[in-house]
Amino acid sequence: MTHLLALALIFAELSFLAIGGASTTLPAMERALVHQQHWLSTTEFVRLYALAQAAPGPNMLAVTLFGWHIAGIYGALVATLAFLLPAVTLAYIVGGIWVRFRDRRWRRVVQAGLVPVTAGLMLAAGFLLVRAAAVDWRAVTLAAVVVAGTLGTKRHPLWFLGLTAGAGLLGFF
Repeated sequence: MTHLLALALIFAELSFLAIGGASTTLPAMERALVHQQHWLSTTEFVRLYALAQAAPGPNMLAVTLFGWHIAGIYGALVATLAFLLPAVTLAYIVGGIWVRFRDRRWRRVVQAGLVPVTAGLMLAAGFLLVRAAAVDWRAVTLAAVVVAGTLGTKRHPLWFLGLTAGAGLLGFF
């Protein structure tokens, strides 16, 4: 029971930080679940996140998987609801205010300020994942190829997913 309460409090707090989606809270999630609570290892954390990203659906599926791993079905439900309800409630309340003040200068300033904040949070999440996944030269090479290919070409990201699957089938990993 104490795990469920702690899980609810952690994900409710993270809910308010999820500017740009669940992925922006990855460093804070990892800190709480791996380093503070010791419920997951870094490897388990990264693997569960990767599994959630490979599945179709919203990027917050990782929250459900983390909860499931920590406390079974009840953990999955508690983590998911604790992550969604505060943010959805806040979005509903702020959404009405946001529409009402759509022509105000302060609104444009806030929107412009949120762009670099979201980008910074996404970069921190990406760094966390690369740091945890870069276990040897092959993983570092593959990560570098995917980054360079994604930024340097107009290829669809599924192309890189296929590339990495092929590398795995050929025994690269």
